[in-house]
Amino acid sequence: MRSTKIQVSYHWNPSRILNHHNVFISLISLLSLTALSAPQNTTSSPKRGLVDTFNHASHDPTLFTAANSTLTWFYNYYYLPTIRRTPLTYVPMIHGLSTLSASLPAIRSLDASVTHLLTFNEPDGSAESGGSNISAPDAAEAYISSILPLRDSHGLKISLPATTGSGRGMDWLADFNASCFSLNPDVGCPADFAAVHWYGDFGGMASYLGQFHEMYPQLPLWLTEFALPAASANVTGEMMRQSLAFLDGLEWVERYSWFGAFRPVDANAFTGDGVSLVGDGGGLSELGVMYLGGEGSGYYVGQTSGAGSSAVPGVPGMGGLKERLKVLEVVFGLVVWVMWFIA
Repeated sequence: MRSTKIQVSYHWNPSRILNHHNVFISLISLLSLTALSAPQNTTSSPKRGLVDTFNHASHDPTLFTAANSTLTWFYNYYYLPTIRRTPLTYVPMIHGLSTLSASLPAIRSLDASVTHLLTFNEPDGSAESGGSNISAPDAAEAYISSILPLRDSHGLKISLPATTGSGRGMDWLADFNASCFSLNPDVGCPADFAAVHWYGDFGGMASYLGQFHEMYPQLPLWLTEFALPAASANVTGEMMRQSLAFLDGLEWVERYSWFGAFRPVDANAFTGDGVSLVGDGGGLSELGVMYLGGEGSGYYVGQTSGAGSSAVPGVPGMGGLKERLKVLEVVFGLVVWVMWFIA
């Protein structure tokens, strides 16, 4: 068979190449603009609040309580607010029996913006760890005689005691419920919401909250302390990311607050400094930025002023500059390759 040689000629067409070039450059420009302006970590939530722990530099809370903060509420383990001039709703707490008599008249004097009351912080825990160390029978007696009247006379929504996130906490609540019905057989200790703490990984938290919800299916749940102790920054960040999405998606979780609105130097030995929402220099940490809603909400790492300003001061949408420059590096690398290919 005679072979036939087929010759294909390629006619260089500068106008066609130029047209492709212009379209491509327009596309790259659009990608570059997107890389520079697209917000990162833009999730905020009306459920999210602040734990004011007192162990911080005096100005640090202003990072979370400014007029345009994405947080909606705060508490401070006390019965009077320690933060003023903030749109965040204050939630008082009766920490333990030692503060009960002083707290009652103070709580009655609070204005109508106060609608909820937290009761007895970690009664199953020791005073050394921040708990109130109250026996279940003593807590039930004080709850019925002194706390329930605030529910009736002032219309406050009252929590169950906020136990530790452990089997011990659940056992204490079971004893508390038994004591309540022993003292008040008809209704026990009525409550409007349940408060709980959790320190551990995301999977454990999801499981524990599920068990807690099974115990009190009729009550909204507030996770008033949670964090991942003594873990690396990457692991802690991922735990927070998973937790925020999970908690926001649960209808029966009404509010939550991360434990860590302080600098690393102010962290306790149990949590370690990786939980801190504030950096060493007094600006927001990466965790702090994530918790407040991210760059799309106007926050950036190192921010030391109040909430909601541009991520690079004066330049809207320019937070996370380092990350955006990485995107640009890839984009322009692609530009160089294509320019070489069509040359």
